[in-house]
Amino acid sequence: MGYFGCHLSAGKGYAAMVETAASIDANTFAFFTRNPRGSRAKQEDPADAARAAAMLKGGGFGPLVAHGAYTMNLCTADPEARNFAAQVLADDLRRMAALPGNFYNFHPGSHVGQGVEAGIDYIVAALKNALAPDYPVTVLLETMAGKGSEIGGRFEELKAILDGVGSERLGVCLDTCHVYDGGYDIVGDLDGVLAEFDRVIGLSRLKALHLNDSKNPFASHKDRHECLGKGSLGEDAFRGIVNHPLLRDKPMILETPNELPGYAREISLLRSFES
Repeated sequence: MGYFGCHLSAGKGYAAMVETAASIDANTFAFFTRNPRGSRAKQEDPADAARAAAMLKGGGFGPLVAHGAYTMNLCTADPEARNFAAQVLADDLRRMAALPGNFYNFHPGSHVGQGVEAGIDYIVAALKNALAPDYPVTVLLETMAGKGSEIGGRFEELKAILDGVGSERLGVCLDTCHVYDGGYDIVGDLDGVLAEFDRVIGLSRLKALHLNDSKNPFASHKDRHECLGKGSLGEDAFRGIVNHPLLRDKPMILETPNELPGYAREISLLRSFES
C-alpha cells in the first residue's frame, strides 16, 4: 500500500494532524512549519510531538513531508532578507528534530536577476549552515516550474545545489505539476523523465512526490495546480505514477485545490489505482 496524504493545518498541533490524516485514510501528510505567507511559527510543544511520534509509529505512517514558508527566499538580492531566510531554515530544521526521521521540503528560491550561479551559491551556503548540527531530518529541494527567475526548474540546477552542499541529508521532492509545466513530459514519457533524473541527479536522491494536476499545458512554466484528472496531466498519468516501481514506495502528498472532503476523495482515487 502506498503512502498518500495532503497538506494539513498545524494549528492544533502534531497529534491532531495525525488524527485528521487517519480520518481521511491518509498514511502520510504535509504541514507548514510556520505561516506559509509569513515567518511566524507556532510555539513548540514537546509533549504533543512525543504523542504524535508514537501515533505515527503505531498507525503505520510513512515519512511526513513538512514544508518551508513560501516567503523563505534563500537567494534574494536583499542581504537582510536573505540572512533572515537562512535563519528561518536553520530554526525549522531544529524544530523538525522533535519528529525525527521525516522530511523538510522547500522551494529553492528566486535569484531575482542575480543569475542562477549566484543564486545557487547563496542556497548552498544557507543549507551548509542549517545542516551542520546534523538534525535527524532530510531536507528536500522541490522541483519547480521554472517561472521567472526560479531556481530548480531544471534537474541540473538541483544537482548543482546537491553537489555544492555535499550532504547525504539532502534530497529532492518531485512535484508533478511543476515538472510538467517545466518541460519534463511525465504524461507521455514518465520512464524517460525518470531516466533523465537518474542520469543528472540519481534516483537515490528522490525521496517524495507532490501530486498535482496542472491548469496549464505542457512546458508552460506557469505553476497553477489543479485537482487530479481535471487538468492537462489527466488521471492516467497518476495511475502510472502510483504504480511505478521506482516511485510507489515514496510518500505522495496532494497539493490540489481542495478541502478535507476533496482530499479524502483523491486519496480514495489513488488507492483505487494501486495494482
